Amino acid sequence: MEISGKTETAVYMSHFFFNGSTHSKLDDKNRFVLPQQMRYGLVENGNLEFTIALGLGGALAIYRRSDIDKIIKKFQAKQHVAKYQKFFTLFFSTLHHATCDKLGRVVLPPVLKKAAGIDSEIVIAGVLNKIEIWPKEKYERELESFLGGEDGDLAQMTEEAFALLDEGGDEELLTSLIPEKEEV
Repeated sequence: MEISGKTETAVYMSHFFFNGSTHSKLDDKNRFVLPQQMRYGLVENGNLEFTIALGLGGALAIYRRSDIDKIIKKFQAKQHVAKYQKFFTLFFSTLHHATCDKLGRVVLPPVLKKAAGIDSEIVIAGVLNKIEIWPKEKYERELESFLGGEDGDLAQMTEEAFALLDEGGDEELLTSLIPEKEEV
């Protein structure tokens, strides 16, 4: 038996992904406003709770609580492997559970602010199942480098990324996403 609205919400959230980007500034208490649409994507079981962690490439990452729980469970299985100890120490000692205040502000812990090299301006970027927080200057350099071709061949990276779609055997989806070449 379906309860009106709950099934629809569950289906929507199973297909939800974070996207887009916005600029923000930290206030004097190291707070920034998380965009409303992104806050909606972090709500689980009626609660707006999430985890801020070290991310890849110099960014910070905000994960849904359920996603960080899955990550923790997988890491626990490897916690006694020596080559991961330094990573686990750094990752878990800088992991912070958080929420927003009534205005949508999030406090950025000083250790994470320092680790990411954030001064006062940030870019908040939605990236699939997480939200990245970048120092504005670094984000703009990375974007410029990527679009300018300095970070490798953009066309090749795009082709490789879309080839990931074909790994699941969904050729129809892949074909629909790749524009057809015009015949001359």
